[in-house]
Amino acid sequence: FLMSSDNSVFAPEHTKIYQDMIHPLSHYFIDSSHNTYLLGHQLTGESSIEGYIRVLQRGCRCVEIDCWDGPDGRPVVTHGHTWTSKILFKDVISAIRTYAFKASPYPLILSLEVHCSIEQQDNMSTILRNQLGDYLVTGFLSENEMALPSPTELMYKILLKLEFNGS
Repeated sequence: FLMSSDNSVFAPEHTKIYQDMIHPLSHYFIDSSHNTYLLGHQLTGESSIEGYIRVLQRGCRCVEIDCWDGPDGRPVVTHGHTWTSKILFKDVISAIRTYAFKASPYPLILSLEVHCSIEQQDNMSTILRNQLGDYLVTGFLSENEMALPSPTELMYKILLKLEFNGS
């Protein structure tokens, strides 16, 4: 009952896109996920790409990726300074690439919380560019941008939101 439409705080007509989607991206609420990789407890739980697959299939448009130095120069995703398991950053990006636009063509934001060394940040950059290709926004979409592009202009695009926490 708690998750049923009979108990929803949202108007039923708002379950589908009902706005015109031509205003700057910052004019909209964005369905976001925190600690997306965790399937259970945030101190001892399992990390899995299944968390990303699940939220993307439900239409989430912003997912969090906590990146840490991994073995052999391969960055990992985990909840730092805890006993949660680790998954390879490359595997997370691969899953995101596969499921990013299954539920919605509107832009996906990757919220990267980066705790990696410069070397592993370089590896992350290579992985992002190689796996996401033309989906990844790497510059301005037009020469005269004075505001953020609209969701319509960013359809089938992936944006990065970066937070660096040193290493």
